[in-house]
Amino acid sequence: MTSWKAFESIAPEMAAGGLKLLYQFGPGLAFLATVRKDGAPRLHPICPTVVDGALYALILPSSPKCGDLKRDGRYALHTFPPVENDDEFLVMGRAEFVNDTAQAARVRDDQKARGMTSTEDEELFRFDIDRVMYAKYPGGHGTWPPKYLVWKADSR
Repeated sequence: MTSWKAFESIAPEMAAGGLKLLYQFGPGLAFLATVRKDGAPRLHPICPTVVDGALYALILPSSPKCGDLKRDGRYALHTFPPVENDDEFLVMGRAEFVNDTAQAARVRDDQKARGMTSTEDEELFRFDIDRVMYAKYPGGHGTWPPKYLVWKADSR
């Protein structure tokens, strides 16, 4: 596992493309897949952001995904599709609950600067990275095959 900062230093083109897709609508937007208690997948939209070289999200404590991540930190995070093509960015790894009010405030401030609101009681998770996939569809919607770039933390 590695941080966003380490991934970005090793694969800057992929990281830049990922950030472009993550922030394409202003706030960070992506689908978060977690693992339920019964082993089935759970999928929710969330608002992740990169702050201080790490990928974070603030999640309400009452949310099922919060419980999933505290119990079993495995995750997959996939950006929303852009309007003009089918480009994709997928990050997988383990999420870690961060009990740090100062860091949560920095993440909250970053999200507010991007137009988000907050209930001020969300819990902070850091998403450590194991694998990344970035797919570019050069011909727009419906073109095949895309150009895939894949990165693995152990491939450094």
